[in-house]
Amino acid sequence: NTTLSDIENFAKHDKCVAIGEIGLDYYWVSDNKEKQKEIFIKQILLAKQLDLPIIVHDREAHADVLEILKKYKPKGVVHSFSGSVEMAEEILKLGMYLGIGGVITFKNAKKLPDVVKMLPMDKMLLETDAPYLTPVPFRSKTNHSEMIYLTAQKIAEIKETTLDEILEISYNNANKLFGL
Repeated sequence: NTTLSDIENFAKHDKCVAIGEIGLDYYWVSDNKEKQKEIFIKQILLAKQLDLPIIVHDREAHADVLEILKKYKPKGVVHSFSGSVEMAEEILKLGMYLGIGGVITFKNAKKLPDVVKMLPMDKMLLETDAPYLTPVPFRSKTNHSEMIYLTAQKIAEIKETTLDEILEISYNNANKLFGL
């Protein structure tokens, strides 16, 4: 088991640019919510102490994740964002980024296209979540970074811009957030 002390030691390495993926996941186990919240908060406080952004995991825990982010106001990104437009607006008010992955290409992605429409370009990051959430038309295959252009293409379509612009903006946003 990795301890907070271990995370702090790893975070001091020159190549470390963030603390994460940290957060809440109520999908598999929901009887340990208080423990999950306690650990998440400790990790946020560590990231703030080290002046590092966080990469937030939120699976079926939107209300609790948002409550904690509002209280502690870390810098970072909500990875593989799956919340509503309203939740996105609240996260953006905190100055955080939203990570958009292959789900945007899925036919059953109901809320995400609306989130992408309203998402300011300077708060958008592309991601793969490899080996999962592979974009259409490779949905049943193993995801990898070479497929990120499919996510970017779909976002470009929604935003009525070019693939190259989406790729460049996301690249610049990642460099800014992670201090690269």
